[in-house]
This record gives sequence, C-alpha cells and structure tokens, in this order.
Amino acid sequence: MKRIITYTSLLTIAGALALPLGAQNFDQVSSDVDAKLEASLKKLADVRETIQEERVPLSTEVAELESQATELRREHNRLLKIKDSRTIDLSSLERQVSQLQEQSDFVNRLLNEFIEGFEQRIDKAENPLYAADIKDAKLAPKNANLSPEEKRDLQVAVVESAMDRMENLVGGHTFEGAALSPEGVLQEGTFAKFGPTVFFTSNDKSVYGLVETQLNAADPVVVALPETISGSISNAVSTGSGALPFDATLGKAIKVAKAKKSLMAYVEDGGQVGYVIIGLGIIAILLAVFKCFEIFSFKVAMPKQIDELLDLVNEGKQDKAQEKANEIGGTAGEMLAAGVINAEEKRGILEEMMFERILKARPYLERFLPFLAITAAAAPLLGLLGTVIGMIKTFQLITIFGTGDAKSLSSGISEALVTTALGLIVAIPTLILHGMLSRMAKRKLGLLEQGAVAFVNGVISRRHEKKD
Repeated sequence: MKRIITYTSLLTIAGALALPLGAQNFDQVSSDVDAKLEASLKKLADVRETIQEERVPLSTEVAELESQATELRREHNRLLKIKDSRTIDLSSLERQVSQLQEQSDFVNRLLNEFIEGFEQRIDKAENPLYAADIKDAKLAPKNANLSPEEKRDLQVAVVESAMDRMENLVGGHTFEGAALSPEGVLQEGTFAKFGPTVFFTSNDKSVYGLVETQLNAADPVVVALPETISGSISNAVSTGSGALPFDATLGKAIKVAKAKKSLMAYVEDGGQVGYVIIGLGIIAILLAVFKCFEIFSFKVAMPKQIDELLDLVNEGKQDKAQEKANEIGGTAGEMLAAGVINAEEKRGILEEMMFERILKARPYLERFLPFLAITAAAAPLLGLLGTVIGMIKTFQLITIFGTGDAKSLSSGISEALVTTALGLIVAIPTLILHGMLSRMAKRKLGLLEQGAVAFVNGVISRRHEKKD
C-alpha cells in the first residue's frame, strides 16, 4: 500500500514537471510518461501480485499468531486462577497455622497451670517423688536447646505422673522418705498415703503418726496421736495391711485442736498492756464486792423506829430515846442520837446537827466508786493502746520478714486484738457495777435524809401540839 502511494506521488510530480517541458517537446514527454506509467503499472501489478502471493502466508501466520495469543491468554488466565487459588490456600494455611499456634499456646498454658497446681496439691512428703519431673517441666519453656516436642514431652511426663499418683491414691501406696518428729528431729522411715491422708513410721518404729504440712517446716511433720491409734498406724505402714484411723475433717480437726488456747495463753498474747488491764479488772471486782458488802451493811432507820424515838422524846425520856437511837447503830444511829440530844433546839439547829451526820456518811458511801468509774473509762483506752502497740509490732515484722509468713505476724495481731477484747471485758462489767453501786449508795443517802426529815418534822409537829 505504501508502494502504491509512492508511485502515485511520483507520477503527480512527474506530471507537474512535464508541464513546462510540454511546450518544448510534448510528445516526447508524453511518451516518456506513458513509458513510466506503463512501467509503474507493471510494477504496481507486480506489487499486487507479490502482495497477493504474500497475503495467504501472512494471513496464515496472523491466524497462527492469533491462535497462539489466544492460547497464551488462556494460559495467562489459567495461571492467574492458579495464582489466586494458591493465594487463597496460603491465607487459609496461615489461618490454620495461627489457629494451631493458639491451640498450642492454650495447651501450654493449661499444662503450666496443671504443673503449678500439681506442685501445690501434692503433700510435702511426696515432693521427693515428683520434684525432678516438676523442675524439668517448669524449666522446659525457657530451655532453648529443647525442641517444642521435647518441651511438650517433659510437661506431659508430669501429667502422666499425676495420673499414676491418682491410681496409687485409690488403694494407697507406700514410699520411703524423711519426716520431722514432734520433737523436731528428722527421721528416716516409710510414708503411707491413703487418699488425702499421709501416715509415717520411722525405720526404728520410734516415731509414727499422722503427717501434716507446716508453713515454716521444710519437711513434713509427724503429729503424735493417742497410743491406741498410733500403734495400729505403725503396724499398717510396716506390713502394708491393718487398721488406720480415718479423719473425716481431712486434718482440720487436729488444726483446730492445736489452735485452741488456754485463758493464760490469751493473757500472754495481750502482753504488758494486757496484764495492766487484767490487774485493773481484778482490783475493780474486789472493790465492787467490798462496796456491795459495805453498802448493804449500811444501816438506816425504819419509820417504826423513828416513831418510837419521837414517842420517847415527846414523853421526855431523853436517856431512853438516846439508848434506842444507839441501838440502831451506824451513821443513822449517830444522826438520830444527835437529834434526840438537840430535840429542844430550834428547827434550824436541829437540822444542821442531823445534816452534819448525813454529810459525814456521803463520802463513806461513795468512796472507791470513782475508781470504778475511772477503770470503766480507762480499760477501753488501754485496750486501744495495746491495739496500737500490736499494730506497730506487726508492721515492724512485715518490714523484716515481709508478708509471706502469716504466722510470724500473728503475735502482733494477737496483741492488738486481745488487748481490745480485754479492755472491753473489764470495762463493760465495771461500768455496770459502778452504776449499780452508785444507785445503791444514793438510795441509802436518800433513806438517811428521809429519816432525818421525818424525825425533825415529828419533833416540830409535836412541839406545836404541846403549845396548843
């Protein structure tokens, strides 16, 4: 096609060039042009023939290339699908790997928790049996020289040991070991574990009994039981058969029995402040008993006795009236005797003479009562002081030993609580006794004043009757 355009252009140019020559020799030019046109047409025919000849192979080649392109496009699409499929498979595999990793981590956490729990659940007497497996399993996650499978095997070994232990607990099993005697001496011997209970018998059969775990002891401790029970324990552990005691409380009954304290133990827990509170309480009780006896024995005149005295005074029998007053005894007798002696005096003088005896009796009846009031008020304060001292000791022990050992902190806490309890134990009954005794003393003074008023009124009224 390019060739045709080229020839046509040449003819056009030749035609344009021939115009000026036409004037000179048109025919020659025309013949030349015809020759060239004929040659060009021939060449065009050749070109067309060539094109016709080359069209089929080219078409065939184009068809083949298009076929190849289609095939390549199809192959490309197939590869894209494969790529997409593989991408999807890879993502799925990554999710599966992630899920498996999470499951593996979850299993590892469960195994670690189980190992931790197993170490805490086993009795201290069983520690030598499982200590090596537990130690290896706990160190396995941090050991870079072990493969994941080896680490998992060490952890599973502890699980298998725990399963074996469960089978042994059903029928009971014995194993060698060492335990502390009740006196604190380490003894070699044999343990027998039945369910949650562990028994021990030393090799020389001198130490045997129930085994318990104590906080501050590195080895299990043998608890001495009554001889009737301990004998069967020794035989059962040694021979593998026999009767064993059964503790339904799983050792709690023994702990409760050991935790019981006597009264003196509680007093000792209170420390020096506790002794002061108890001393005050004892003194208060003794004084209360004394005051109770003193107030009850305080004599007052009965209305009948006062009437008899008034009759004798009215009859002028002063001596006999005074003897009658002295027979009453006590402050009341002294008061009435003074009234008989001053019966002829004016009312004011007679009242003063008798009121003087009442004033004398008031300190007598009220003595020691302020001490009871002070004791009732001071005992709780002393208990609070003991609480503060106990808490200070507790914090000092925490500073030294930390909070891991609760038993080492119990002394300060006991002092804090015991002194508070002792303070209230002393204060409450003392307060009640003080109120009761104060009321009794006031009643006695009231009866004394009532007798004095009755005597004065009787003397004055009868004096007026004589005048009338």
